[in-house]
Amino acid sequence: MKQKILCNLIIFLMPVMAFCQSGTVQNASIPKDAPVNVTLTDFKNNVLNNEIVIFKSSLNGKEYQGLTDSLGKFSFRLPVGDKYEIYILGFKDSTKNENILTIPPTTGNAYYKNPFVVEIQHLPAKSFILEDCNFETGKADLKEDSYKVIDELVAYLNRKDDERIELGGHTDNVGKPKSNQILSEARANTVRNYLLSKGIDPNRVTAKGYGLTKPIASNKTADGRAQNRRTEVTILQ
Repeated sequence: MKQKILCNLIIFLMPVMAFCQSGTVQNASIPKDAPVNVTLTDFKNNVLNNEIVIFKSSLNGKEYQGLTDSLGKFSFRLPVGDKYEIYILGFKDSTKNENILTIPPTTGNAYYKNPFVVEIQHLPAKSFILEDCNFETGKADLKEDSYKVIDELVAYLNRKDDERIELGGHTDNVGKPKSNQILSEARANTVRNYLLSKGIDPNRVTAKGYGLTKPIASNKTADGRAQNRRTEVTILQ
């Protein structure tokens, strides 16, 4: 069977001729899964390599995933008689597509010989906040529980080894602007130095302090100030 899927946040199903092969195959050797070929590109048809695509079963919630190669492709097999939600994994979240891949059940000696072809267009996030990356008050020293999320960033950079990033340090409006500027730069460099200590190429990571100049919430509330005190990752390449 061959079925084609296009998606640009919404998946459009475009069925083509489908064939189930049958014949003298012994029951014990009849495949109970189907081949699937996946291609992932951006909206300009540039390949997206080293991206994790997840197919989640609607029957039991089991997840199957693949990693795109240098051509933005991978091939794997999925159990038949199921419907699969499709997700593209980001740093700590994922983008879910609205439609699903359906692989109808087979009967008798029928099995899927030709692959389902899944072509996905996706726009990866260009920036994200390092949630739970916290510092001692008024200092550039990381709190102990902050290393977990930075280690996850290390793993992400090892997977996306062709990306360069900027670490942006941001503060709230408490204190003098110059002091906040200096503090934000020091905090961004603290995170950068930790990444480098884990083997990340220095040429891939820059650090910049923005002080209080780019708030994302009101500084009039404690919650808003907490949101503004952040380390933000911007993808440069």
